Amino acid sequence: QVHLVESGGGSVQAGGSLRLTCAASGFTFIDNSVAWFRQASGKEREGVAVAYAGTRGMDVAGSVLGRFTISRDNTRNTVYLEMDSLKPEDTATYYCAANWRSGRWSDQSQWTYWGQGTQVTVSS
Repeated sequence: QVHLVESGGGSVQAGGSLRLTCAASGFTFIDNSVAWFRQASGKEREGVAVAYAGTRGMDVAGSVLGRFTISRDNTRNTVYLEMDSLKPEDTATYYCAANWRSGRWSDQSQWTYWGQGTQVTVSS
């Protein structure tokens, strides 16, 4: 059974930092891409960053480029999202996703497995 467990969310002031963690189990981690999505209240879920399978690199959305960094530890089946220079508009529930099927990585419909999410709140 696949499990994705997010942690590390919280409340910070603008300009602060947080590090999110996604612990994965139940599938061959190294063979799968893993991504972070976020969903703000009243908005659609959007792709934030992806760590491609194996060591094929990463990609981030333009809205967080230069502020967020995604990384993966294939020995610990874990993906991290380092978030710096946080802004109030980064406030959202952040989700971890795995098993990207095809198409654009930022398309939430292309991902099979999801975690329960962790809340990030940035105050001005």
